[in-house]
Amino acid sequence: MENIAFGELTSLLGAARQGDVQAAGQAFSLLYEDLRRLARSRLHQHQDMTLLNTTALVHESYLKLVGIESLPVEDRNHFFAYAATVMRSVIVDFARARLAQSRGGDVEHLVLDTALSNQLSAPENDVLRVHEALDVLAQADLPLAQLVEMRYFGGLSEAEIAQVLGVSERTVRRNWEKARLLLVAAL
Repeated sequence: MENIAFGELTSLLGAARQGDVQAAGQAFSLLYEDLRRLARSRLHQHQDMTLLNTTALVHESYLKLVGIESLPVEDRNHFFAYAATVMRSVIVDFARARLAQSRGGDVEHLVLDTALSNQLSAPENDVLRVHEALDVLAQADLPLAQLVEMRYFGGLSEAEIAQVLGVSERTVRRNWEKARLLLVAAL
């Protein structure tokens, strides 16, 4: 990104933080391709959820981003950290809707063999299990949960996460390993 665009982005994000919806939309436009790259990497992890594509994830995220009163970000890196949170929300909401639909939506569902139904695992269940484990992790250690959210749902690299959190890449790697162990225990 050029310096002019970087300066423009910073001022747009500042205006968006003050509640300017038009500035939030312009900032989103400047970062659209980067958001598509993040969405593509997130959806690559969840290939079984083929109904949610890159464009849909980015556009749903945009609707959530501009739907808030003010955009709580300070710079490009904080924007992507916040976008990771929004993408997590979109993916989890989509997984819940797909799971509800696969179980008949509002129709009463009758399970004939509960042992078999408990053994079957849908990709939506995996996303929801990670989401719930991440909520548990957030109660124990919020910075670790934010790191996982940025990496798992936002697709940020270790360098990008280090920059957002203001720590070294080595600290990010060490905390990622710690978070993974805690999540495995929670799952």
